[in-house]
Amino acid sequence: MANSFKTLLPEDVATTRTLLHEAIPITGTIVSGTYDDENIKYFAHGIFEAVYDYPYLSSSANHIFDITAGYASGSALQDANNTQDTKKINIYNQMAQVLVGYDVTGAIQQFDVDGNMGGGLKMTECFFINFARLLTKDEIKKDSFRFDFYTDYPDDAPTEMPDLELRDAKKTIGDYGAQTEYLTNSPSGDYGLLYTSSAEPEDGGASVVGHVYYQAGIVVLTGSVIQGQAPTTSNEGAAVTDIGTGSADDIIVSGTINEIANAIRFEYDNIDFNNTTELNSTIYFCRANNTEFNYSSNPTYLSSSQIVVKGNNPMANPVSYVTTVGLYSPDNELLAVAKLSEPLKKSPSNELTLRVRLDY
Repeated sequence: MANSFKTLLPEDVATTRTLLHEAIPITGTIVSGTYDDENIKYFAHGIFEAVYDYPYLSSSANHIFDITAGYASGSALQDANNTQDTKKINIYNQMAQVLVGYDVTGAIQQFDVDGNMGGGLKMTECFFINFARLLTKDEIKKDSFRFDFYTDYPDDAPTEMPDLELRDAKKTIGDYGAQTEYLTNSPSGDYGLLYTSSAEPEDGGASVVGHVYYQAGIVVLTGSVIQGQAPTTSNEGAAVTDIGTGSADDIIVSGTINEIANAIRFEYDNIDFNNTTELNSTIYFCRANNTEFNYSSNPTYLSSSQIVVKGNNPMANPVSYVTTVGLYSPDNELLAVAKLSEPLKKSPSNELTLRVRLDY
């Protein structure tokens, strides 16, 4: 009986890497009103709020992102009398140490507007949107992130649950040009700059309003991106509160983190991006030459020392039917099994090459 094993040579093995992309639209109606905030989960700690695509108590609800905010210690807005001052500083430091890292002295670096980590403008007051891995998969595709939001409310906007029709001055920001122009100096991976338009950035990076961290799935927006009046609801449907006269500074200073997150949601119109799934494959070309694998190791292949498939014709060529390919370690341990869709006839008059792909 023929040996059923064959050693794979280097030329029998190939590797490939494929990037699969999926469009992810997150409409504003889900985030800011469709479910009367039943899809918004508040927490006792009050340091972020979670947004779901359906009322979060439902078994079919999916967590889509978290919203929070903070400012750097030493920010022009930082004051011990501010609402949740310590928590806002802690949130900023937590995000900065993960996304920006430490300098040579061991101090946490601040978010740099243009990402060069030298001097220049810093984002010391920030909003953070942390997307669920369910949406981003392995990473956000570069030059695909777009965020549409409203930047203003009329002066006579109500201080109750906002009428979304009163919003105006919609703006779109995106990581324009990031397919080729992105930065790699973050400990969390690649990130792109978020611009207010697809036009060339203004001198000094004035049109940069944030960063998108592709592998981490986190968007960082500078506090000045929100302007105008932004009424918000308090935790879990309590009385509605106006958190200030409308400027971003007022919101960050006097609002709780939940109120700031609600201000983001009420000005939110749409986010869309493409996620990325990295599919790595190893392809094994299992070759059966004309003189190989013409016998079977299956015990039923023989009956009374006769090859069953020869039909009692002693002059017929040996023949077998290939149904399975096994991949073994150098120690002959079975590692993987591939099944054919139908048996393939193998005889001395033909040769087979079976392509086995392992994805991971």
